[in-house]
Amino acid sequence: MTFYIIPSPIGNLDDITIRAKKILKDIDFLVVENKKVTSKLLSALDIKKKKIITYNDTSSAKDRTKIIELIKKGLTGGLVSDSGTPLISDPGFKLISEIIKNDFRLISLPGPTSVITALAGSGLSTDNFQFLGFFPRKKIEQSKILKK
Repeated sequence: MTFYIIPSPIGNLDDITIRAKKILKDIDFLVVENKKVTSKLLSALDIKKKKIITYNDTSSAKDRTKIIELIKKGLTGGLVSDSGTPLISDPGFKLISEIIKNDFRLISLPGPTSVITALAGSGLSTDNFQFLGFFPRKKIEQSKILKK
């Protein structure tokens, strides 16, 4: 009864880890942000997946329950976002909270995140920084954040 958080490449397919590719091949089902995007990734990696479940910002408690039931049946699953590490400015935290509440084995794989990649290449000090997610589109909300 294991569930994986599986990072996907950000723009370059070669950035996927060997471990992530192996787990994508071995798991029983995959929870994805966007089926079309992940299907392209799986196809490029020559991975055939029988069960793909879409989980995004509009997913409900009922959707989470269906996923939990699959894990309870002994199936191994994984969460993949469109790019980068799932849950970093992506949906899924409620699902992961449920998995933890049910005391399933949860394994988060290391991998690409755009915020760390950008920070590393910025020339700024990397020992202390703050990440606030996506910057708001509305000027008034932008001003509030910048004033803080």
